[in-house]
Amino acid sequence: MPVVKKGKDKWLVRVFIGRDENGRTKFFNEIFQGKKDDAKAFEAKKRAELKSGVVLEHSKTTIDEYLDKWLEVAAKPRLKERTFEDYEQYLQRYIRPKIGNLLLSKLKPLDIQAVYTLMLENKLSARTVRFAHSILSSALTQAVKWQIIPVNPAKMVDLPQNHRKEMKALSPEEAKRFLEAAKKDNWFVIFSLAITTGMRPEEYLGLQWKDIDFEKHRATVRRALVWKRKGGGWSLQEPKTSQSRRTIPLPVPVTNALKKHRKKQLEERMKLGQSYQDFDFVFATEIGTPILPSNLTRRHFKPILKDAKLPESIRLYDLRHTCATLLLAEGENPKVVSERLGHATIVLTLDTYSHVLPSMQQSATDKLEGILFKKPKK
Repeated sequence: MPVVKKGKDKWLVRVFIGRDENGRTKFFNEIFQGKKDDAKAFEAKKRAELKSGVVLEHSKTTIDEYLDKWLEVAAKPRLKERTFEDYEQYLQRYIRPKIGNLLLSKLKPLDIQAVYTLMLENKLSARTVRFAHSILSSALTQAVKWQIIPVNPAKMVDLPQNHRKEMKALSPEEAKRFLEAAKKDNWFVIFSLAITTGMRPEEYLGLQWKDIDFEKHRATVRRALVWKRKGGGWSLQEPKTSQSRRTIPLPVPVTNALKKHRKKQLEERMKLGQSYQDFDFVFATEIGTPILPSNLTRRHFKPILKDAKLPESIRLYDLRHTCATLLLAEGENPKVVSERLGHATIVLTLDTYSHVLPSMQQSATDKLEGILFKKPKK
């Protein structure tokens, strides 16, 4: 009997699902609370699921156990090292403590919703919650593909609205002040390159001398310098997106600054001799090793901001925003700016720098007015 009475409005629903490796019969068993007709309908539904390929057997795997397997087998081979570390960190900090001990087969949308609610109550941003959700949902989607669970419960939760953080960028006058103050610093060449190319910090700190074409005044982004969060150490990895691999023209003053820097670096290298670790980095420590962004920020960037009387809230990354904002405000084609920044799409550029567009629209209106309504001069 597929439906067996176990008490008042209590039924054992059994569905034959096959045989194990030893030839023993296997059944899906679940206690159903309700009327007999509803229990029969539930049994029919499970048979239909089985026929469509859904695995009905209740897995005794916990969410912790499953996430361990998913990270190792599915996530690690396809993710960059830094992204994989982010996945591990988010799961360990926000997901595992609350639902890690639950059975994967018993996970409900309400369990997941409770995790996100707690994160918001702890004053975590909507962006953090949404990123944690994307990781968990990706893991559970894989569980569906592997036929461990029939549906992804993470797809049935409500997410907080993602409010974009206000982007900071230097005005033309502030940018000039910043560069003037930076001339007193040993790393003026880094900051002038950053603000004129729009490169990400990991891109310009990962530049090697073979990436600089002095004759044609251009630099090519081929890799990114990534520092490990666990255990220290660094590695050179592929840029963020395929569009991030790009060649950017350099202003002549920046090329000249790079030439002076190259000469100084070679002199220091000659003094150290074999003690110098040659990784061919354009920007390196005194012994040739890569520069740690936090050291660059603390020892050089922040003092320059202070000297230039600029807000301490400005980040190193905001030099990239400054480059884009200055170009767009001057009427540069957004497609050109998007390619310079290495954005995946022009839509991302327009969305990120939408605050600049109103002035561009006014400029476009002024041009149309001149074309259509002003009388030509004799």
